[in-house]
Amino acid sequence: MKIPKSLLIDPEKNVVYGTFAVAVSIFAFAYSTNFGKVLILAYYAVWLPLILVDYRRFLRHLSDAWLPLLFVAYVCFSVFWSHAPGTTARASLQYFSHVLCAYVAARTVSVRTLVVGSLIGIFFVLLYSLHVGAYALDTIDGTTNFVGAFGSKNQVGFFASFGIYLCFVFVVFYRRGWPSLVWTAPIGLLSLYMLAIAHSATSVASLPAGLAVVILLGVSKVLSRRYRRVLFAVGACTLVGAIMAALNLGLMDFVLGIFGKDSTLTGRTYLWEQGWEAAQQFPVLGYGYAAYWVQGFAEAERLWAEFYITTRTGFHFHNTYIETLVELGFVGVTLIALVILRAFYGHVSSVIFRDWRADSVVLAGAVGLMLLRSFFEVEILGPYFTASFVVYYGLFKLREVPVVRPQRSRIAIQEAKAASGGTHAIG
Repeated sequence: MKIPKSLLIDPEKNVVYGTFAVAVSIFAFAYSTNFGKVLILAYYAVWLPLILVDYRRFLRHLSDAWLPLLFVAYVCFSVFWSHAPGTTARASLQYFSHVLCAYVAARTVSVRTLVVGSLIGIFFVLLYSLHVGAYALDTIDGTTNFVGAFGSKNQVGFFASFGIYLCFVFVVFYRRGWPSLVWTAPIGLLSLYMLAIAHSATSVASLPAGLAVVILLGVSKVLSRRYRRVLFAVGACTLVGAIMAALNLGLMDFVLGIFGKDSTLTGRTYLWEQGWEAAQQFPVLGYGYAAYWVQGFAEAERLWAEFYITTRTGFHFHNTYIETLVELGFVGVTLIALVILRAFYGHVSSVIFRDWRADSVVLAGAVGLMLLRSFFEVEILGPYFTASFVVYYGLFKLREVPVVRPQRSRIAIQEAKAASGGTHAIG
C-alpha cells in the first residue's frame, strides 16, 4: 500500500495526520517526565520522518530561518566553554532536534490543524491530570493548589489557559458550523475549571493579554491599511501607558493579592536577584547551556535547599531572560529576545501593514501569550515545551511554504509556450 505524499506533508490535505501529530506532541510536552523516553520518541517519530518524504520541501528558502539557526548554533557551541560539557552537549542536541521538529511542523501543518490538534492534545492532558487529582502545599506562600500529574500548578495553569485561548480563536476564526461548537465546548469548560483550581497567577494574568491581541487585530479587519496603522500606533501607546499606570498605582499588588500573593511573587524576585548576581561571573558567554542547575554545583545546591526542591532537578530562575543570561550570557539573551520579538512582531506587522489573515492574528496572540509568560517562566529556552514549539512554529510560519509545480506540469507549460511562440512567428 502506497500512501500519497500529500496526505503527510501537504497542509491542505494532511489534516488527519497533522492533527494526530500535534496532539501527540502536546501530550509529550506535558508528560515526558512522567512516562519517560517513550513519549519523546513518539514526538520525534511523528515529525522527523517527514523530512525523508520530500527533503527538498524543507531545504527551500532555508536561509530565511537564519535567526533561529544562529541561536541554535550558539546553544550548541556553548559546549566549548560550558562548566558541565556533558550536560550541555546532551541538552543542546535535544534543543536543536526540538527546533527542527517545529520547523518541520511549520512547513507541513496549517495553523488551523495546529489549533485543532492542540485542543485535542490539551483535552487529554487535562483529563489525565484530573484523573490523577493531586494537590500540593506551596511551602513558600502556604497555599494548597491543584497540581495534577505535573506536580506544578503553573503547568496546569498554562495548559488550561492555552486551551481557553485556542477554544476562543477556533470558534471565532476556524469553526465550520455548529458541530465545531459542540466538540470544543467540553474542552473550554474543562480548561476553565482547571485554571480556577490551579490558582496560577501567571496563567490568569497572561490569558487576557493574549485574547486582547487577537481581538484588536481581529477588529482591524474592517479597517483599511491606513487606519490599521493608526490603530496599531494608538494601541501600542495605550498598552505601554496602561502597564506603567498599573505598576505605579499598585494594580499588580492588587491582582497578586487575589491569589494570596504579594509583590515578591512568592520568591521570584529573590531568584531574579540571585540570577543577576550569578550572571556577573560570566556575563558575555555564560556558564553554558543547561550548565548551571547541575547537581554538585554549590550555588545550585544552595538554591534548591532554600526553595525546598528535594529532587534537585527541574528548577530555574523563573524568568527566561535571566535564565538565558546565566546560561548563555549577553550574547545568548540578545539572540533569544530577537527570536521571540521577531516571531511576535512579524505576525502583528503582517496584519497591520500587509494583507489581513486570520492565521497571523492567531499566531500573534499565541506568541504574545508566550512572550508575557517569558517574564515569569522559562519555557522557550528549553526543549519539549509547548511554548518553545509555538514560538518557533510561529517564527517559521512567517515564510509561507513555497508552491512548486510538479516537473511534468512545468514541462507541459513550457511546451505550450513554445508552441504558442512558434505559431505567432509563422503568422
